[in-house]
Amino acid sequence: MRIAVISDIHANLSALEAVLAAAGEVDAVWHLGDIVGYGPEPDAVVARLREVGAVGVQGNHDAAAAEVLGIEWFNRDARRAMEWTRAVIAPETRSWLAALPVTLTDGDATLVHGSLRDPIWEYVTSAPVARASLAALGSRLGFNGHTHIPIAYVEEDGAVEVVGPGDGSVLELRGRRALVNPGGVGQPRDGDPRAAYLVLDTTADTVTWHRVEYDIESVQAAMRAVGLPGRLAARLAVGH
Repeated sequence: MRIAVISDIHANLSALEAVLAAAGEVDAVWHLGDIVGYGPEPDAVVARLREVGAVGVQGNHDAAAAEVLGIEWFNRDARRAMEWTRAVIAPETRSWLAALPVTLTDGDATLVHGSLRDPIWEYVTSAPVARASLAALGSRLGFNGHTHIPIAYVEEDGAVEVVGPGDGSVLELRGRRALVNPGGVGQPRDGDPRAAYLVLDTTADTVTWHRVEYDIESVQAAMRAVGLPGRLAARLAVGH
């Protein structure tokens, strides 16, 4: 099977469409949360994921949009964007987001937004944190997002190897346990503004990361048109 794994779309429909087009024919689409928040098209992004039959988990922004989490801990721009999101999303979008699980196991893989220890909140940003998450992983593979940065932590002989991929990088898993992050679709934060995703090939036991360009300027214009914070729009062009 070929499975497209995506995360942190953040209501950026243009980036999502570019990723789906680039991924082409796949057997499944897995999403790792933060479907909404920051961006200008939350309803359209949710509708598109439902159209392609994507399955996945709830992120912190999704929980906030569904009003099952408060937003007092958000920074100023994120809070303003979430207030706007809450005001405009359709009831069916809110219900769909609220119903997402925080952890989902599919075969040999477990999906979370943050980490296996803390599916909503924890950022996996180092090998020690990844090691703790791998210890809590009940399946062989874990897929997480939240950081918006493509990376993998591969466990072998008691050690954890850190893999920092580029566009087109292939990780040969060879039966090893790993925690893998596809990077962000709608708001990358690794200095590359192109939308990020990966493809898991379960037959070859490989993960391949990809980057794809999309019309950033049109998304920025849409964000400004609805009054979303200018800083959130500006950062799309630089990938930070």
